[in-house]
Amino acid sequence: MRTVIYQLFVRHFSNFKRDGVPNGTREQNGCGTFADVNDAALESISQMGITHLWLTGILRHATQTAHPGLPAHPSCVVKGIAGSPYAVVDYFDVDPDLAQEPEKRIEEFSALLARIRRCGMVPMLDFVPNHVSRCYASPGHSELEPGMWDKKDVFFARDNSFYYLDAPQDGDRRVILPGGEFEAERGCGRVTGNNSATWRPSVFDWYETVKLNYGCDYRHGSAEAESLPGILTATNAVPRTWRILDRVLAWWQNLGVGGFRCDMAHMIPLPFWRWEIARARLRDETAFFMAEAYDDPMKLTPGNPLQDLLSAGFDGVYDAPAYRALRDLYEGGRWANDLDALHRPENMLFTGGVRYVENHDEPRLASPLFWGGYGATVARSVMTAQYASSCGPVLFYNGQEVSERAEGPTGFGGDNGRTSIFDYTSLPRLQRWTCNGRYNGEELSAEEIELRQFCATLLRLLQHPALSNGSFYGLNWANHSTPGYGRENGEGTSGHYLYAFLRHSLQAHRTLLIVCNFSPQQDAETSIHIPRNACDWARKNAPHFLFTDLLDPSASPISATTEQLDTTGLPLRVVAGSARILEWMQQ
Repeated sequence: MRTVIYQLFVRHFSNFKRDGVPNGTREQNGCGTFADVNDAALESISQMGITHLWLTGILRHATQTAHPGLPAHPSCVVKGIAGSPYAVVDYFDVDPDLAQEPEKRIEEFSALLARIRRCGMVPMLDFVPNHVSRCYASPGHSELEPGMWDKKDVFFARDNSFYYLDAPQDGDRRVILPGGEFEAERGCGRVTGNNSATWRPSVFDWYETVKLNYGCDYRHGSAEAESLPGILTATNAVPRTWRILDRVLAWWQNLGVGGFRCDMAHMIPLPFWRWEIARARLRDETAFFMAEAYDDPMKLTPGNPLQDLLSAGFDGVYDAPAYRALRDLYEGGRWANDLDALHRPENMLFTGGVRYVENHDEPRLASPLFWGGYGATVARSVMTAQYASSCGPVLFYNGQEVSERAEGPTGFGGDNGRTSIFDYTSLPRLQRWTCNGRYNGEELSAEEIELRQFCATLLRLLQHPALSNGSFYGLNWANHSTPGYGRENGEGTSGHYLYAFLRHSLQAHRTLLIVCNFSPQQDAETSIHIPRNACDWARKNAPHFLFTDLLDPSASPISATTEQLDTTGLPLRVVAGSARILEWMQQ
């Protein structure tokens, strides 16, 4: 079964409060809870074709909100009022904000895990291995607290949990953050989560966090990282941080968590991932691991991080190049023809590239600030192209199904096209579906209902044999001279905004033709040339064929002959911003 992940940011998803103010408190702006992610919500999500539910923002993190027995953290180490979910203060606890009774927060979270399982989905949790909050403290697991046994007079030591700053030239051993001095580190500063070794981190640094040490000096890159212990090394022989993080994952697995989205996984040495994923799968052989990773200067992988992490045992790794290529159709001047580069053998990520068009780090597709301002108009074509051109896992962000625009109350995140992860905010459009916990969509507009139905149809179609395990055959090369095939006025080559490809399952003997119109304004009236070698590739050796639209069952089937496909082509109309998925059958 192809993995389809729904990212559910609890703080936003089940927040039913309709008004709010910038930089508002929990009381002013509201906050979602575990209990309000009820059976009605989960059953509806499951019916969309979702297999895994990634619960985002769960781990207890630094915040300016106090709860009984849990005082607020210093404002200088908290981004926003609610705080960043990735500045974890206790790996073994959940955010009290998300509980109706904070003292019973673990019980409420466990009940949510059970509800998710009953609805046939696998619950996933964030695993944040690269860094922790400067305020990290785990009262219930003090023996596993990072830094407890560190040698703090050296920058690096194998069994240290952190990297400690060298004395500054001016002798001023104070960590001065953008919001002021963090007094707890006076005299003993630590490297930030984004590898910034300075006593004065900037607002552009991950200044509220400190980097964890996995037994190698990150300044020496992947060469030193690859010398770390192997996959079969005994627990007592690996660096201390490995042992701590293994206990963390074991704890959550024992609670019922079935998968982990691993934050900034490319910044962690590959030997650790090989060792840890193997151990996690001894505890649960079905444990699902998804990596957020990018090919950037902070990587500790020797080659392409996406391929290296898949080889280390991950089930899926963010396919950032595929995401960027689609955005560049609207922001970088690329053509649809340029998407073929993603499907060359050297660029294919086998079955492990996680395809997405939104997540909490990226702007909303419908934001007028990005995607050329056309995202809401071209959502159907963009999603179809992104999900249907591979057979790897798919990531779908809450609110995407109703064209959420990041319009809720802002704060630290500002008006940047993203739903802020740092603030108490809401999802105004999704609230018209959540309806104060009824989750029946009775307040949705006709357009929002249609988009949500489209998303459900598309996501369920991903289990089609041709899309779950089939091969890819691009057709744009064969249509560069085809009239009406996505050609702007004055252009001599087609394929500016129309993209077509085949997906074929050899085992199931089923073939799909997918056509996406990326233009926000121009309908495409064309004939798609499918050459004879494509027919041979798809094992189509009959003289007559029928093409049936799976996205729109009301559309009339289209008949064609082999000769027609190879010469005049298949006549097809694709509305601006839409897509068609046609089952190619022998008649």
